[in-house]
Amino acid sequence: MDRNTSEPARVDWQAALVEHDRWLRTVVFARLRNLSAVDEVMQEVALAAVRQAAPLSDATKIAPWLYQLAIRQTLLYRRKMGRGRKLLDRYLDAHQPRDYDQASLDPLAWLLADERRKLVRDALDRLRDRDREILLLKYTENWSYQRIAEHLGVSHSAVEARLHRARGRLRTELSASELSEVST
Repeated sequence: MDRNTSEPARVDWQAALVEHDRWLRTVVFARLRNLSAVDEVMQEVALAAVRQAAPLSDATKIAPWLYQLAIRQTLLYRRKMGRGRKLLDRYLDAHQPRDYDQASLDPLAWLLADERRKLVRDALDRLRDRDREILLLKYTENWSYQRIAEHLGVSHSAVEARLHRARGRLRTELSASELSEVST
């Protein structure tokens, strides 16, 4: 709040949205798995943030509030567009570095690495949205536990527990896919 008035401080939404854009996009992508849909949802998030009727009284709560808003807009988008989803391939292919130099030297290494990436993408695709979301924030955005906690509005220990469970579920999915590959 401003010192001289009893009104809440005004938030510069343009600056706040620019500051939180990347991680919010990661969260939205984890739930939608479609890059063009992420742009559309982020536009709705920006509009909803600017149009909000009650200003935030605590500027430190902007990240959790934007997180909740992004989740709500994602759900509204999914409802509007139906439950059609695309695979995670486009995102991972666009953001995952490839070793083309090694591939040209060793085709077997390239083939095995490509197969591993496909298994991981498929396993991630079978995870729940929250598990995929927290794994992507941790491992594609390289966020610390504390940063994830601040942006999701949860405690540090909650992030540790969620990541632990998500990694366990990913391991289970990878093990199941390896067993099905061997049996076929």
